[in-house]
Amino acid sequence: MKHLLSIADLSKDEAIEVLDTAAELARLSEGTVKKFPTLRGRTVVNLFFEDSTRTRISFEAAAKRLSADVINFAAKGSSVSKGESLKDTALTLQAMGADAVVIRHGASGAAHQLAKQEWMKGVVINAGDGTHEHPTQALLDAFTIRRHLKENQGDLSGIKVGIIGDILHSRVARSNILLLKKLGAEVVLIAPPTLIPVGVAKWGVGVSYSLDDQIKSLDVVMALRVQKERMNDLYFPTEREYARGYGLTSERMKQMKTKSIVMHPGPMNRGLEISAESADSQRSVIVEQVANGVSVRMAVLYLTLGGATFKELASSGESL
Repeated sequence: MKHLLSIADLSKDEAIEVLDTAAELARLSEGTVKKFPTLRGRTVVNLFFEDSTRTRISFEAAAKRLSADVINFAAKGSSVSKGESLKDTALTLQAMGADAVVIRHGASGAAHQLAKQEWMKGVVINAGDGTHEHPTQALLDAFTIRRHLKENQGDLSGIKVGIIGDILHSRVARSNILLLKKLGAEVVLIAPPTLIPVGVAKWGVGVSYSLDDQIKSLDVVMALRVQKERMNDLYFPTEREYARGYGLTSERMKQMKTKSIVMHPGPMNRGLEISAESADSQRSVIVEQVANGVSVRMAVLYLTLGGATFKELASSGESL
């Protein structure tokens, strides 16, 4: 795996390899060993043109647990805010010896451009580009689903996932659809017609405009944040009306399967797409998703930058 720009870059076997690697790293980290020397001497740059506390800190923690040096680069207050191009920024990072760049950008395709133009020789990992994709979020979501419903084994065949809400503006939804289908899960998109993208019939997923019609059949209820900042038009009458039709409430949770779980990529609009009771319930794995993100991003860095074997990791780890 040279880069991770899109879930489409991964075969089914490669995706499972990432999940298996993450599971092993999580297992090793649960012991006395908390830090591994496998990427010592490597430099990972977090190049964030958009704010994101969870993703940036998660990648930083993942890199540091593998003993890499980390440079956090924020566009605000940098040369980018003075008009420097992505190309010149990349060439600067290359000159500084970056081995990997984790990029988050508001423009769809920015990560692909950085990798394909070969402005830098290191690994490029897409941490979210416009409304296009967010591959590591999909991987951590799949990891969480597999851990709860498949005992961390194999693919996700037999699992039905409902992705609810603002599908139109969600890069998380796009990456999840690609990955969940690749792993054999059944996916249904549940949203108002205005928040379903054009051409969705070609995606190979189900579409429903009623959460109440679907809630009883779902193994995973994945609520998406309503991205008000990307909405220039009126996509639904009122927030109250949206919450009434598509919000995950405690009443709807009572209709869910016994072992089904509740997910959300964060940050949450409590009271809109998910109630406080649902977010904090025993079914919710939202906090666990954040923790699993570190293990999955460790796996991605490990597989793209190379490193020691698991046996060597276990024997040469350090205590934090």
